[in-house]
Amino acid sequence: MIVRNCIKELPCRFVQTISCVRKNSTAKYCLELVRKHDFENYLCTLLLHKNIRRTGFAVRAFNIEVATLQDQISDMKIGEMRFKFWESSLTEIYKNKIPKHPVLMELYTATKTQKLSIIYLKRLISSRENYMLNSSLKTIEDLETYAENSVSPVYYLFLEAMGIKDIKVDHAVSHLGKCQGIVNIIRGIPYNTKSGRISIPQDILLKYKVSYENIIRNSSEQNVRDAIYELASRANSHLIKAKSLEKEGNKHIKSICLPFVPLHLYLEKLRKADFNVFDKRLQERNNLLPMKLLWRKIVG
Repeated sequence: MIVRNCIKELPCRFVQTISCVRKNSTAKYCLELVRKHDFENYLCTLLLHKNIRRTGFAVRAFNIEVATLQDQISDMKIGEMRFKFWESSLTEIYKNKIPKHPVLMELYTATKTQKLSIIYLKRLISSRENYMLNSSLKTIEDLETYAENSVSPVYYLFLEAMGIKDIKVDHAVSHLGKCQGIVNIIRGIPYNTKSGRISIPQDILLKYKVSYENIIRNSSEQNVRDAIYELASRANSHLIKAKSLEKEGNKHIKSICLPFVPLHLYLEKLRKADFNVFDKRLQERNNLLPMKLLWRKIVG
């Protein structure tokens, strides 16, 4: 009966959220941007607490704008100029100047309705810019630092929007961000190799004697799978830690931690594929994800 009610309720919640944002063109722009570029987090954001849902889409849309800059440019100077635009626009927002960009306009609204620290928004920019300028990660610890700086600030901003100040919760979403950042790197390997970018840390490549050629030709040899296994294991350890800390923290963060679900599902699918990151099945969308997300929000 509970499952049946969940299935009935899920479309209603999504439709209500979407119908609300259609009344506001900038909110709709952000929602559609997240839906197009980050479908799993789109579903998770739809299920955020209603008081921060619109802010959630604004923050995620902003993160997508800065995260996709590297894929849009081939000239570093132009890339630096674009990153500078987003950074200076943030400064303008916090000076009560409304920019003429739908994502920034929504972000301006968010900063007026909730207390969002500019430091976290700027960290999303600086982490991506630094990665663009030096995309070679030397160690797995460098990867964790990049994940912390490029993903965790999103969750810190959600906590601020909810008015939650809890050290255990901060640690929980920090580990969540690290897990998601590492998983993002793993999932992006097949895509990035097309443009010649190798995002696996150098110490892992050396440890398992994986060459750039192995990655570029989409090798599924044992040494490549061993390298992916180590990355996935590190991501999974952060996921386990995040879950344990979430249980001890504020009860109101359940919706913020919904990305636990798609992260666990992907890591499990990767395990079943024997850590062959180039397995086509890993690119398939899980049609049961919406129901699984709602189930976790309701019953944990």
